[in-house]
Amino acid sequence: MSTPAIPALEREDEPVPTDASRKNILSRVEDGVLTLLALLGVVCIIATTAAFALNISLIMFKTGSMSPTIPTGSLAVVRQIPASEIEVGEVATVPRDAGQLPVTHRVVSVTRIDGGSYSIEMQGDANDSPDPRPYVVTEVRKVLWHAPGLAYPVSSISQPKYMAGITVAASFLVVWAFWPRKQK
Repeated sequence: MSTPAIPALEREDEPVPTDASRKNILSRVEDGVLTLLALLGVVCIIATTAAFALNISLIMFKTGSMSPTIPTGSLAVVRQIPASEIEVGEVATVPRDAGQLPVTHRVVSVTRIDGGSYSIEMQGDANDSPDPRPYVVTEVRKVLWHAPGLAYPVSSISQPKYMAGITVAASFLVVWAFWPRKQK
């Protein structure tokens, strides 16, 4: 008497991806990328609005007069404030004579002058003596934060050829995001 043949157990391997599952994975990746880019856009809008509302801007350090505290090539976030609010020991940016770049040094003295102006004496951390003469100002830009080495990439990216490339890439992303999709 013969025994009936027992069928071999079928292996339950992972299912082979179908076109539909591949499209589903691709769709999830696209959604993730678009969500990330949308969040980045929201952060940029909030940062830009806050910068305008709070008088915040960026400055780049091209010299080593504030080293080692703020080395050459640093990028700093500054906020414009009335000169009456600056305190000795803080780092501030003030304008110089016409045609010269502003100077950013540590405040060593603040003296009120008639009419709301202030005479501010400053000195770079790397300098042995204060600047040759005090600066007479009504407003200063106070350094809130700085990051060493960030000035170089920011300066590079702000060149017209890179800005054009970023604009073209952003345009393609917008077109891709809103391009009509096939209905399933």
